[in-house]
Amino acid sequence: MSRKIGHTEAQYRKWIKEGRGTGEYQDYKPWLTVYDAPSDGRVHRVFGYKSKRTHHLLSDLELSMFYLLEWRQDVLQVKEQFPLEREITLGLAESAGIKHPNVRFMKLPTMKF
Repeated sequence: MSRKIGHTEAQYRKWIKEGRGTGEYQDYKPWLTVYDAPSDGRVHRVFGYKSKRTHHLLSDLELSMFYLLEWRQDVLQVKEQFPLEREITLGLAESAGIKHPNVRFMKLPTMKF
């Protein structure tokens, strides 16, 4: 049930050590899997013929987009659930004047409005 509460910085460090969010083609490991994200909605695990691996999709919209990309000739690979750089997202949130999402038990820099 801890997945309903959110993730900790220790979990993020563990995922980095596991190599999540890195790799190419069949060696890519998604940052989040369908088992990591709290959801009352629909999730999908779909085999990709281009990448030769299972893709973890967290919504029907992601599934539809995956199918569109999977069958396009000019798309070489699809990387789902990749991590974003925290410094960049903090800057974007500050420039947009919105609160950045917090991680449990972690102190992020506070924004100045």
